[in-house]
Amino acid sequence: MKCGRCVVKLNEKDKVKKIDRWQKIAEVAAKQSGRDIIPTINNVINIKNICNIIPKYDIVLLAYEKEANNSLKNELLKIKEKDFNRIGVIIGPEGGIDEKEADLLKQAGVKIITLGKRILRTETVALSVLSNIMYEFDM
Repeated sequence: MKCGRCVVKLNEKDKVKKIDRWQKIAEVAAKQSGRDIIPTINNVINIKNICNIIPKYDIVLLAYEKEANNSLKNELLKIKEKDFNRIGVIIGPEGGIDEKEADLLKQAGVKIITLGKRILRTETVALSVLSNIMYEFDM
């Protein structure tokens, strides 16, 4: 995801290499864990393009450090009640999501969640959210 506060700026050549590398990592990890479905790594996109694909999901969650009340646990309970299948998760860049970007995503239907008091690194947020989803749904 390309955001205003992204620390890493990729040129087109680097994007292709990174996406290819991430796809190979996803494939190896899926095979290692016995998954039937290999996650697809898509191209780096901006917030406006993300807003356009939100309707393809049953629910999209945004882990946002400025959210104080709506927890991941709360949203997972709602998801469980409605039997959602397509869950999207948005993780911000190292510099965090800008308030305007968060507002734009919220207006597009994203559910903004807190992961608690601690600010996690970008790399560990994804692992934390996905681990909680897997736990909640016995995956």
